[in-house]
Amino acid sequence: MTDMISTETTDADPDEARRDALAVRIIDALTAGVELATLELGRRLGLYRALQETGRTTYGIFAAKAGIAERYAREWLEQQAAAGFIDASENQDAGEREYWLPDGHVAVLVEERDPYYLLGAGPMLAGSILPIAEVVDAYRSGEGVAYERYGTEVRHGIATLNRPSFENELGDWINAIPGMTERLQTGGRILDVGCGVGWSTITLAEQFPASRARGIDLDAASIDEARAHAAERGLEGRVHFTTANGTAPIDDPGYDLACIFEALHDMGDPIAVLRSVRSALAPDGVILIGDERVSDEFQAPAGIVERMQFGFSVLHCLPATMAESTAIANGTILRAPTVRHWAEEAGFEMEVLPIEHLFWRFYALRPRSNGDARDAD
Repeated sequence: MTDMISTETTDADPDEARRDALAVRIIDALTAGVELATLELGRRLGLYRALQETGRTTYGIFAAKAGIAERYAREWLEQQAAAGFIDASENQDAGEREYWLPDGHVAVLVEERDPYYLLGAGPMLAGSILPIAEVVDAYRSGEGVAYERYGTEVRHGIATLNRPSFENELGDWINAIPGMTERLQTGGRILDVGCGVGWSTITLAEQFPASRARGIDLDAASIDEARAHAAERGLEGRVHFTTANGTAPIDDPGYDLACIFEALHDMGDPIAVLRSVRSALAPDGVILIGDERVSDEFQAPAGIVERMQFGFSVLHCLPATMAESTAIANGTILRAPTVRHWAEEAGFEMEVLPIEHLFWRFYALRPRSNGDARDAD
């Protein structure tokens, strides 16, 4: 098939040119998807760290170091070199050829807390297509697919992709809200809504040791992992995790800061969540939201980041949201005007914060001083 497709510019029929371009794009996407799966294989088996620790090595030595069979080691190393993920010597003797991990790739493939670490992409993709048969049925019935049906893959994919941002940038996000850093440094209270496996909550507690942090999430498995992470880091006394729906009343009110990171778009009734959080804030408390950075209006074709987010919305975010509630069911594409509308309905004034981030836009929500939230639609 590929021999029939030309990527050269010609005077051919425009429809044929678009056909060829689309065919090439799909082949490229298939290649990228398969290669992403091999990255996930390497992550699960610890092969990148093993290769980093081994240095220049033959497949036989690497197999012993990594604890895998030699034949599989050779195939994986050759494929990784062919893909450009690792480097290889030019020796044509397979047994003598050497492989190594370039220094510039270590941050992306090994260092889990580095801002460039991206091995969460593999489990995110794998989990998004894991319940594809159920998603097909949901599209026909109009029902949803429960979040837990996407398995540990999506849960760990989200956590792995977001953790570096939390640990390297979250302090700057807080600092964009005037006076909030000083407030938390002297002993504040923080609520983290949709906390997942807890890395955002834990980072907040570690960066502001005088404050107390509480994380809530609807997914019980995520909360179990969050508690384990907090215990491992000695934070059990200052961090508390609860399995809860954000629409439910939040006890123990008076929070100085509430955070919602990449979770508002997944909530079936986000206005109800914002109203609930509003009632839990101190009178001068603030909600900090970090959610998808997309255009303010629909565009087609869209940019690459928005295309990626739409893909996850079709496969995961929208079906999982509709399993929770169909009250709004926004999907991944959360545009700034939508956030503003939700904020106003819930009784807030919204400010877009001047924070640079490739994937997220940040908002500060402050309770309006002129009355309660508007009645539900």
